[in-house]
Amino acid sequence: MAANGSVNDAIGFDTFHNIVDGKISDTVETRYTVNPSTLEKNPDTPVSTLEDVDKAVEAAKKAAKSWGQVPWSDRKKAIEAYATAVEAQLDDFARMVVKEQGKPFPKARADVAIGVQHLREFAQFTIPEEVFEKSDAHRVYTRYVPIGVVGAIIPWNYPVAVACGKIAPALLTGNALILKPSPFTPYCSLKLAELGQRFFPPGVLQCLSGNDDLGPWLTEHPGIGKITFMGPIAAGKKVMESCGRTLKRVVLELGGNDAAVVCPDYDPAALPLIAGLSFENAGQICACIKRLYVHEDVYDSVLAGIVENVKKLKIGDGFEEGVTTPPVGNRAHFERIRDLLADIEKSQLKITVGSTKPVEGAGETTGFFFTPTIVENPPDDSRIVTEEQFGPVLPILRWRDEEDVIRRVNDTRFGLGASVWTRDMAKGEQRDG
Repeated sequence: MAANGSVNDAIGFDTFHNIVDGKISDTVETRYTVNPSTLEKNPDTPVSTLEDVDKAVEAAKKAAKSWGQVPWSDRKKAIEAYATAVEAQLDDFARMVVKEQGKPFPKARADVAIGVQHLREFAQFTIPEEVFEKSDAHRVYTRYVPIGVVGAIIPWNYPVAVACGKIAPALLTGNALILKPSPFTPYCSLKLAELGQRFFPPGVLQCLSGNDDLGPWLTEHPGIGKITFMGPIAAGKKVMESCGRTLKRVVLELGGNDAAVVCPDYDPAALPLIAGLSFENAGQICACIKRLYVHEDVYDSVLAGIVENVKKLKIGDGFEEGVTTPPVGNRAHFERIRDLLADIEKSQLKITVGSTKPVEGAGETTGFFFTPTIVENPPDDSRIVTEEQFGPVLPILRWRDEEDVIRRVNDTRFGLGASVWTRDMAKGEQRDG
């Protein structure tokens, strides 16, 4: 089933190309990103044109017809073999994650390991036919069939884990997939597709890198039957509007402003975990704790414990030993976080630890770094509470009345996740409801 190349040979990470119809495909125009920790230039990547999109869609349509007829068990075996090949180059992928996204190397390895886990676990899925009625005269049943061509738009915060989480289910169910990585982190997606050519027929797994116009070309393309997107709400609205023009199916996982409620009977041993879930990947995870509500009876002790843990965090280059916290992922996001911190300073909110300014030289002589920062009991209508910061800044708010804190937690346009920290599981589930 391999398209080309030995399944045992490692792929290189020096040059990067589009993968279209089973082949390396170059473009006239190229672009590059910078390492967000060092500002060093990363390699050139393709800038796809509308013609490149058309070629990839036609190749995917052709491939989907035959791939959808391949037995489920064979598609499963191909994905499992692919997972083993990704795992064999885990460190190669992880080093590239550090260079394009900024994670500390151990966290970058985890990004890739999660991707491998996605591939293997999705490969175990089955979709049995549902029979609702069966007789000699008629039969009523539901059968799921491949859509055909799927486009996957990948975010920049977890470039390998998210991509693999879209590759496996799409290919397992008999579809052809076109990956569209973030312009900020195109490198690993291109290599995932390149490696995939050894396990899947031409056109089944492709990848296009490009500028901001690439996404709309895919979402509007009549030859694509479904788009799966992970990213911010504003972009998700545009994706849905664009997909609506051709009535294509769309899956959106958008931003969150996840609240955590700490109850008076919380376990103090959980404080390192709460701090970790707030500042993991410098807060650049959709399901990170973004708002922490602490009961007034334990507010001071929880605040002190979180501050103690935050002070232990070490920012720096992902290849440096002991670094726990990366920079923010790119200059555009750096400017957004800087603006949010400026608003905190202008509003004269209390900073318990951290700063309303970037690290000295950030964005100029060093990477896009901010010191992990805690804002003490800001107003509910402040930007740091109402917006998804997606960065290393955490508001910690007081609460007294249970019904009131539930109302405050739910007073948001965001969805996604929330948590309750208590020793009483029954009460916690009541509050969660």
